[in-house]
Amino acid sequence: MTHDHDLELRPTAAQTEAALNPPPGRSGGDLVVETLAGLGATTVFGLPGQHALGMFDALRRSDLRYIGLRVENNAGFAADAYGRITGEAAPLLLSTGPGALTSLAALQEARAASAPVLAISSQIPTAGLGGGRHGYLHELPDQSASFRGVVKSVHTVRAQSQIPSAIAEAWKSALTAPHGPVWVEIPQDVLLAPTLLPVVTAVDATPEDVLPRPELTAVAADLLSHAARPAIIAGGGVVRSDASKKLRQLAEKLRAPVVTTPGGKGAFPWTHPLSLQSWLEDRHTTDFLEDADVLLVVGSGLGELSSNYHTFRPRGRVIQIEADLGKLESNHPALGIHADAWHAVQALLETVTERADETAEGRVAELLGRVRERIAAQELTLEQGVLASVRRALPADSPSFWDMTILAYWAWSAFDAKGPNQLHSAQGAGGLGYGFPAALGAAAADPTRPVLAVSGDGGALYSIAELAAAKQYDLNVTWLIVDDGGYGILREYMTDAFGEATATELIRPDYVALAESFGVRGVRTSPETLEEDLAKSLATPGPSVVVLPAVLRMFAATHLG
Repeated sequence: MTHDHDLELRPTAAQTEAALNPPPGRSGGDLVVETLAGLGATTVFGLPGQHALGMFDALRRSDLRYIGLRVENNAGFAADAYGRITGEAAPLLLSTGPGALTSLAALQEARAASAPVLAISSQIPTAGLGGGRHGYLHELPDQSASFRGVVKSVHTVRAQSQIPSAIAEAWKSALTAPHGPVWVEIPQDVLLAPTLLPVVTAVDATPEDVLPRPELTAVAADLLSHAARPAIIAGGGVVRSDASKKLRQLAEKLRAPVVTTPGGKGAFPWTHPLSLQSWLEDRHTTDFLEDADVLLVVGSGLGELSSNYHTFRPRGRVIQIEADLGKLESNHPALGIHADAWHAVQALLETVTERADETAEGRVAELLGRVRERIAAQELTLEQGVLASVRRALPADSPSFWDMTILAYWAWSAFDAKGPNQLHSAQGAGGLGYGFPAALGAAAADPTRPVLAVSGDGGALYSIAELAAAKQYDLNVTWLIVDDGGYGILREYMTDAFGEATATELIRPDYVALAESFGVRGVRTSPETLEEDLAKSLATPGPSVVVLPAVLRMFAATHLG
């Protein structure tokens, strides 16, 4: 008896001929790049190293585009952004030991933000594996142990025949909700050895759907349908799962106000009558959310930033939809629904009863008015003006990538992202140096739109080497550096806490001259000319740097008193 699937697996005569006579000159590295191409990858990021040369040599025999950065951590940030923009797993090729370890901070950010990154590293030769301390170059007793607490999954290869399946399994893991970084490591000798294995062609790594349990969504729908004051917190899971349109439909059906977290920026229209915008670091917003009798949290773990630094104390019933099982009820008791945001919101949309509520829009407008009054009383016209100038200069469909800097902290609360997947920052793990290399990855993903990067002068020094990569690949990124002479937010924190700051002041270069030394356009601007200078740079193809000397301040915190 012949089954249909037997016919599907039976190779054609041409496939049999190609398998029996693979092209000469291939190595284990070719199996890596062939598998990536078979999975649908088109672009890889990375930095070569001695143990990884088998992979990099194979790149020249493939159609994959290589974007090489100057520091492994920056290559990780670029891959992170590529994954966020495309929704694809972004390959990151690394070498053993120091090269691999230098990527850790970027992989931590990718894990925190659910960005799909497929990191593939070399390893010491097979004979040295097992922690025997043979003294190989770059040797670690257990390299993968350094990554297990950072990435979603670790995949170790010992033989060439394992390469396609290991990479396919890692790819599937990276793209199964919640998205995230994964780690594959392959010994140097396995990558370099000639191979007689057939060219990798058919690779299936379809990610699994994380579907909600219907009995849970039924209870959630009933609670929401009968709520007197429902509200919604939209987190990064809404953006990652492309559930923004569904969420808007649900909010309108329920007449429920929506606030977005820093990771969920743009998940709900900024000017919608039900939009509470993103003012989570505000006691008025916290009070509003605490007053909700049913609070729907979608794609957020209600961590530090999303809970006004853990001062949020909900009084009503909480419904939490989260694809990361470990985040369910990790901060507040809730009706926990383990699911991808898109599928769960769709299930609710199909089962909730439409509510009538004539007070919702008025309550939203009143709240936003109180927030504006609080900020206006703090004499922060410079900061508000700078942020407004950036928004007017940046095209509505252009993505922006923000480092950990005071202007980014303002953007989390006060910047209209103009849509989902448009504003990205390093708020997941909170490390410095994200903005510029991430913007390079986004520009590689979509060269049709200019990309904005925003850094302070402290964070800029983490990634200044990538001006070389920006110039080499002619990437369409404008880098705004707000130069305040130090680690501005730490200066402010320390002054508030201790009366004076220590170790926050920096000697820094002339950023305009430095950019020009790389062949990159540079301009020094002012708050008055920022909008014009930034718009001009964004409209001019290729990389550019705009330097704004300014000391910005944060709005007053509401979680300390």
